[in-house]
Amino acid sequence: MFTGIIEDLGIVTNIKKEQDNMHLTVQSHITSELKIDQSVSHNGICLTVVDISGAHYTVTAIKETIDKTNIGNLQIGDAINLERAMKLGDRLDGHIVQGHVDQTGICTSIKNENGSWIFTFNYDDSLGNVTIEKGSATVNGVSLTVVNSQKNSFSVAIIPYTYEHTNFKHLKTGSIINLEFDVLGKYIQKLYEARL
Repeated sequence: MFTGIIEDLGIVTNIKKEQDNMHLTVQSHITSELKIDQSVSHNGICLTVVDISGAHYTVTAIKETIDKTNIGNLQIGDAINLERAMKLGDRLDGHIVQGHVDQTGICTSIKNENGSWIFTFNYDDSLGNVTIEKGSATVNGVSLTVVNSQKNSFSVAIIPYTYEHTNFKHLKTGSIINLEFDVLGKYIQKLYEARL
């Protein structure tokens, strides 16, 4: 489990394909605190550390992960949002994030709001995922509050700190992003549908 509060912006230093798998090596300030078999969120994708070497560590993505997320689009030199699993008893500063990406979406608009930014994302609503106004959503692993919730799109407001300390500063119109919808929002939606 994660909170969606990004700890570090890692850099992809190597990508190796092996059959249907992809081994991703990342350089990060948190590497010295990691251990083999530990779960780390990479742009919202929960992956297991399989190797550590100096300031670099490696994780492996299987075909299902590659097919359902934007991890297959990563290139050497890309910045990636990182978060270690939360500790029991810690403050939950973001929201409950499972690290299981529901689907990808696309950035359709970025507006500079005189010191902050409004990012708008579209997604395929045929998969049954929804956002709730003022609810939470995870975009590339970042816990955010939903504004302007629509049937297949939503926006988020990004403050300067989040912009500088995540890969939001690298997003452009057309960028493919990972989405994890709020597990509580999903539950509420299912209750609502059951009452209809």
